[in-house]
Amino acid sequence: MKSILLILALSIPFTACAGNSGDVSPSIKQTIKKTLRDLPIKAINTTPIAGLYEVQSGDKIYYTDDTGKYLVTGHMFDTANKKDLTAARLAKINRINWKDLPLEDAIVSGPEDGLKMAVFTDPECPYCKRLEKQLKNETGIRVYTFLFPLVQLHPQAYEKSKSIWCAKDQHQAMIDVMLNGKALPKGTCQTPVDRNMKLAAKLNVMGTPTMFAADGSKYAGGDLKAWLKKGNQ
Repeated sequence: MKSILLILALSIPFTACAGNSGDVSPSIKQTIKKTLRDLPIKAINTTPIAGLYEVQSGDKIYYTDDTGKYLVTGHMFDTANKKDLTAARLAKINRINWKDLPLEDAIVSGPEDGLKMAVFTDPECPYCKRLEKQLKNETGIRVYTFLFPLVQLHPQAYEKSKSIWCAKDQHQAMIDVMLNGKALPKGTCQTPVDRNMKLAAKLNVMGTPTMFAADGSKYAGGDLKAWLKKGNQ
């Protein structure tokens, strides 16, 4: 599906409150969903621009008119207050409740009193490997790693995840597989890998690595330690 960059002119009036689904009439919602039937829509909300609607799909936000004919992607800015409205909305809709995480299904590493971080990782994901290299040089972080193999991209990741979980030292096994290229024995124990995959879908975790701080905020870039400190206050 084609999309265009959202460019907001300074003259466009902000006339509504963003994120209020109650202001969207059932008929408009029905029309948009019918037109965008190939897009899995979670919610449709108003925006500060009259006639423009926010469409939530997974962990992403799109914009459309009341017919759904035009789909727009990009960030909406409040130029007067110099605020990125789309970033604020993404932060809100992608926030989780830390208490909902089954920490017993995660590999735990780092000091008990460290800054808490949950990460969904795929043992074959190159960006996950880069993160593990970074974490080796960080201190004071308590990491809860949920093994989440992206089987469509990495067919071997599922069995590798099981082997890691069944290892005597799970964290070291994960490091050996991801950073040292070590092959582990086949995992034959009961693992939480399938539960983690369902949990990821429930939390709108679409890729790896995906990280959450103790306040439920999702990492969106920048200094990792500074983000964790803010999210652990």
